[in-house]
Order: sequence, then C-alpha cells, then structure tokens
Amino acid sequence: MKRVLIFSLAYYPHVGGAEVAIKEITGRMPDIEFHMVTMRFSVAEAREEKIGNVFVHRIGNGSGKLSKFFFQFYAARKAVVLHRQNKFDGIWAMMAHSSGVPAGLFKTFHPEVKYFLTLQEGDPPEYIERLMLPVWPLFKRGFTKADAVVAESTFLGRWARRMGFTGPLEVIPNGMDADRFAQVPATGLLETIRTKIGVKEDETWLIHTGRLVYKNALDIVICALPLLPEHIHIFMIGDGPDKSALAELARELGVTARTHFHPYVPLTDIPNYLKACDVFIRPSRSEGMGNSFIEAMAAELPVIATQEGGIADFLFDAKRNPDKETTGWAVDKNSPEQIAEAVEDILAHPEQVARVKENAKKMVFEKYDWNLIAAQMRSVFDRVFENR
Repeated sequence: MKRVLIFSLAYYPHVGGAEVAIKEITGRMPDIEFHMVTMRFSVAEAREEKIGNVFVHRIGNGSGKLSKFFFQFYAARKAVVLHRQNKFDGIWAMMAHSSGVPAGLFKTFHPEVKYFLTLQEGDPPEYIERLMLPVWPLFKRGFTKADAVVAESTFLGRWARRMGFTGPLEVIPNGMDADRFAQVPATGLLETIRTKIGVKEDETWLIHTGRLVYKNALDIVICALPLLPEHIHIFMIGDGPDKSALAELARELGVTARTHFHPYVPLTDIPNYLKACDVFIRPSRSEGMGNSFIEAMAAELPVIATQEGGIADFLFDAKRNPDKETTGWAVDKNSPEQIAEAVEDILAHPEQVARVKENAKKMVFEKYDWNLIAAQMRSVFDRVFENR
C-alpha cells in the first residue's frame, strides 16, 4: 500500500472547498494510506485523529500563536519526522499558498518522494505573490520542485507555468455532489423558507452564497439595485469583513429594504435556499474556480457572473461564447449596468432561461461529479508513481 502525506493549512472541522476536495478524493482511494499535516486552531481539536481515509496530524498548541507564516516551516519539520516513521511514497500540497513552501522544502531533502501540487486558490495570484514575498525563493520552489501540478482551472494552470513549473500539468476542476443540489425539495419546504426569509409574492430574489469579501464584488450587485425595478432583491448567505460596508452602501443608495443578509446555513440546507430564490449572482473580481456557481447550476438557477479567472471554464454566454452551449449570463467586472441588463434579460425571456438552465445542469453532471474528479486525480497519482 502506498502512503501519501498531505499538506493543508486547515482541515475538518474547518470546511471550505479545499477541505471538501481532500475528503471526497481520499475517500475514493481506499488502497492509499493518507496522512496530513495541518494547523491546530483550537485546543478542542485533537492533535491526532483519523477522519475518513486521512490520519490527521495537527501542529500548534491551539492558541492561535502558530501563525500561518510559521506553519510553513513547522509543517516541513513535522513532515520529516512523520516520514521517518511512515516512509511516504508521495506528498500532496493543497494550494501553493501555505502548503507549497513546506512541500518544496520536504522535496528538497527527499527528492525520491513524489510531489503533487494542487492549485485551488481563490484570491488573485498577484495578491498571493505579494503575501509570499518574504519567502519568495521558497514559494517558487513549491512550484518548480513538483512532479505534477493539478490546477482546478485553466487560469490557475497558466499561473503554474508562469511560476516556473515545466512538468506535467492537468486541469481538474473541483467537484460537487450534483445529485444533492438537483434533488427535488419536500413538499412545502420552499414555501416555508421563503416565508422565513421574507420573500413576498411577485418579488424576484437574487441569491449569493459565500463570504462577504471584496473579490466577490457584492458591492457591485447592490449598486445595480437602483437600476432595477423595486421587486428585485439581493439575498446573501454568509459572513465576512465586508458586511458592514455593504450594509452602509445599501443605506446610502436607498436599497436597504431590498438588501438581505443571512448567516451561514448548514451545507445540507444550501440547495433548498438556492431553490427558494430565483437567480444566482456573483460578479467576481477574481476566482480560482468557484464551486458556488456550479452548485447553483445543479440547483437549476440561472447564473450571472463575470468570466474572471476559472469562471471562464464553465460560464458560457450566448453573445460572448457563440461557439459553446450557453450556461449563464456573463458581465464585465465592476459593471452594475450590465448586471441590471442581465437580470432584465432573464426576467424577459423565460423560454431562453429554461434552455440555459438545462445546458448548465447537464454540464455539471457530465464534468463535476466527485466520482469523475477522483478518478482523474487517481490517474495523475498512478502516472507519477509509475515514473519512480
């Protein structure tokens, strides 16, 4: 049985796209023994435990004193210790930021161990590069020492090449449980949710799921509301540092009554909240890929988005991508006017919307199912291990 050590800044109970990807992929490879070095954020978190098919080793005392910066070096040291005990066949870094440095350091001292790097960064590469300037040579080594790179989008694949990686590169998107998002809700459930969140008859609610941060451009959505009829609302599930500023912007524009904030809901409830609304929107300023988009597509919502970063791999617009089946409505970055136009177009053409939703849902089931993604990842592992 082969053994692989994963570097990941966070893992369960902290859940994001990267953490879900690790759990879903490793759970479909029972013949590989996975270990992980990750950060211990709380004293309530065990230093060592097994979660699914991963033996988790947390470093730090849980007080928060081990910063993300120092994690990179302590993780490399812990990996060396674990390697003496387990003799790993491979290491796998989940995201270059925070995990690429320890993986590159480990690979320097153990060149015989195969090294896989997965890129799932959501922040702009330029922003990440500025953060990593204090350890720039080590950060670049996280790319150049890799035996294989898997990028979740074409956009991130180009970044790997720009950072000096010359080896085999695969674009494999993040996956999702498409069946769960497509499932028909229980009778009366959507009406219950609409009543709970305050949807009135004849209103149209745009929905966003995810963090309230600058890159997601929710300020631009709020700026579009004055350009739209009074019955159009924006509903945001999530939290983040921009919440107060977004609420203040809504007040200044006189659209507070049409701007709704809601705390995070359990992941299992997200499909029903999506279906209780009408249009998914995130006019991102940057995006590595963005699972929220394909989740909304599986839930059969029309999607309005930019084509920044990895979104361009799956959001195809009728006018901008005439050679592809339309899967959504594309707008330029920072354009409330185009958002208003897209919303009006969706409301005015229900037959077109039905065709686009069908195209998008079909694409999600054909390209983003976890079984397919895990099989593609397994092929990468097998090819690299064969070249030992």
